Amino acid sequence: MHFLSGFLLSLPLASLAGHKSRSFGQNHRRAALKARNTTSTYVLEDYYQGQSFLNSSLWTFFDDTDPTAGLVNYQSSSDAQSKGLAYVQDDGTTVLAVDNTTTLTSGQYRDSVRIATTKSYNGGLFIADFYAMPYGCATWPAFWSVGPNWPDQGEIDIIEGVNLNTHNQLTLHSGADCAIESSLSSLVSGNSTIGNLQCASSASSNTGCTYIDNDARSYGQGFNQQGGGVYAMDWNADAIKMWFFSRDEIPSDITEKSPNPSSWGEPAALFSNSACDIGSHFSEHTLTINTDVCGGWTESAFSSSGCSGTCADTVADPSNFDNARWKINYIATYQS
Repeated sequence: MHFLSGFLLSLPLASLAGHKSRSFGQNHRRAALKARNTTSTYVLEDYYQGQSFLNSSLWTFFDDTDPTAGLVNYQSSSDAQSKGLAYVQDDGTTVLAVDNTTTLTSGQYRDSVRIATTKSYNGGLFIADFYAMPYGCATWPAFWSVGPNWPDQGEIDIIEGVNLNTHNQLTLHSGADCAIESSLSSLVSGNSTIGNLQCASSASSNTGCTYIDNDARSYGQGFNQQGGGVYAMDWNADAIKMWFFSRDEIPSDITEKSPNPSSWGEPAALFSNSACDIGSHFSEHTLTINTDVCGGWTESAFSSSGCSGTCADTVADPSNFDNARWKINYIATYQS
């Protein structure tokens, strides 16, 4: 999300890498990757919920110019709260919203929110429970982590999509000499399809290496209709793995705060160190949640992702952002 402008969700699936048959080598790799998980016990490190997201010692509100050239005014903490764009409901749910009350002229910027942890991470197990996510024409929501020196310290996009897309895109961005192998398609969920193989990114070439989760419950309206769900990301020196669980499929070990990734089945995305030194490419990440408005990917995929007219005209009508809000239950981090 930091400098990216992905295009893969707007491509036909036939153009993406498909699943391959499993050779002995692939099965051996599967066993090895699973074995690394079975010996890990995870200890809760941080638990963000409710007012935690509005606590300036834990999360900061980004209010600078949007690096992806969106039609967005990111708000400070005080402004976001006074405008009703960041608040905690009586049930403890944290809401981060795009302004859906102000009528603008075409090309004006719309108020939104982007927050990031004050703490940085060099790995761990990250579990995020959302009741709802933003969707709709001109929106570009993301839940991601990023290092301070982009792209050399990496970026991990756990949730990302634009406009009316119905599938989540999971992406890594890195410095040079980092990629994923097409053979990894046999080691992930049958819902997932590998897209671009090169993780190496720059300001002029920033697609990153990607998986598409073809489960319609993984993103947007389909996600919200199920009451949301959980995303999990396990990041260590051997691999970065990501899972998605719809609301009625969340493993009990997650809800009991005793996560056991080895019992979760195949991930939605797997980025191994076989073609990328995870330890040297990803470090000092802050967790980030935001909703961009228009900007690179949103505009380039506008018509192909279910929207008509122009992105700038869409931004002018506040009713187009009635569904543009995150509803967060919690985000938990664990270390092994």
